[in-house]
Amino acid sequence: MANSINVRDVSAGYGSVQVLDRISLSVNDAETVTLLGTNGNGKSTLMKCIMGIVVPSAGRITATIDGVEHDLVGRAPEDIVDLGISLVPEGRRLFPRLNVEENLLLGGYRSAAREVLDRNLAFCFETFPLLSDRRKQLAGSLSGGEQQMLTLARALMTAPKILLIDEPSVGLSPLLVIHTIDKIRELKERRQLTVLMAEQNFQQAIRIADRGYVIVHGKMAYEGRTREELADNELVRKLYLGM
Repeated sequence: MANSINVRDVSAGYGSVQVLDRISLSVNDAETVTLLGTNGNGKSTLMKCIMGIVVPSAGRITATIDGVEHDLVGRAPEDIVDLGISLVPEGRRLFPRLNVEENLLLGGYRSAAREVLDRNLAFCFETFPLLSDRRKQLAGSLSGGEQQMLTLARALMTAPKILLIDEPSVGLSPLLVIHTIDKIRELKERRQLTVLMAEQNFQQAIRIADRGYVIVHGKMAYEGRTREELADNELVRKLYLGM
């Protein structure tokens, strides 16, 4: 059944500082949509609005989960996760003094995830064999790429229908960025996920995105309705391709 996100005319900020100005976007069932923008343009704030971490000052955010529409504005983050929406945060936000397996098990706390905990754990170790090898190693002692794998796997432990991924390439070498983006595509296809991915690395994001948006100074500057349309846009070429 359909799983999608709809953001309409959302404004938000922190205190007197407005970050988002009437932002609208949609992510349809089983799509991968990329949200492009350089640092400080509001990508993370929009992700936090969807997750209930930041409450918008205006606008509406809805999610359709298994064909049922839910209004997200005003819901607590844990309630949004319980609907089947999970965030892979920028900066990973792991529990460094817990081991790999303990971090994963903490991801499986919602009721729907607890019912399939062992199956999801096995899936994560199958998808990321290195995590299986290091299941008793402290998360804080992993490399940056290994921590990113663990963060993705922890999000999968919630048994999500919709996955939000915030800046997965930050702090990774070019080779690890390619590997991480490939894993996101693999996970999306294997689990039939609906994915919204905020990213600065245009070349990597466009490899797996069906379409995308460009956010500039908190406003939606462009919507590419296809991957090709996004790549051929003058603003995108100026910001990301140096043309």
